[in-house]
Order: sequence, then C-alpha cells, then structure tokens
Amino acid sequence: MDWQGQKLAEHLLQILLIAFAITAFIVGYSLASFQLMLAVFAGGVVLTSLVIIPNWPWFNKHPLKWLDSSEAEKYPKPVKEKEKEAGGGAKKKGEKR
Repeated sequence: MDWQGQKLAEHLLQILLIAFAITAFIVGYSLASFQLMLAVFAGGVVLTSLVIIPNWPWFNKHPLKWLDSSEAEKYPKPVKEKEKEAGGGAKKKGEKR
C-alpha cells in the first residue's frame, strides 16, 4: 500500500464507520432495539474491515520508486549537526583527547 492508498484507506475507514454508526442509531432508535443497533453496527465494522484491511489494487495506484543499492552507496548518509560539533561521536578505547 502506498502513501496515497494509506490516505484513502483512512478516509474510507472514517466515512464508513460514521455512516454505519448513524445508520445503526437510526435503526435502533426507530425500532427501540438496542440489540439490533449493536448488530447493525457490528455488521458495519465487519464490512469496513473487509474493505480496508486487504491490500486491494486501488490502494497501490501510486507506487514508490526505490533507489538501487548502488545508487544509495554513491550518496553518503547525512551527519547531524550535534555529531559534527562533538567530533563524530564517543571517545574510543585508548584514545586521548
């Protein structure tokens, strides 16, 4: 799943759960049945899980292009400012400063 797919999955999750919660409340209130309300909401959670959890193809529409390991070796890892000021790290055994 790519970054855009994760965003889509999160939006679908929120929309579907809110829609099923509202539907469950309306059904439960109109029929005066708490048990039916819970059943409708539980069914909505299961259906939402079936839509969100699998890695469906529509979640992979924008794949990331990774660097080859040979390309990554050409560019050194950046050094943080604190490490530069400290001289590159901790003192080694037997080394005097």
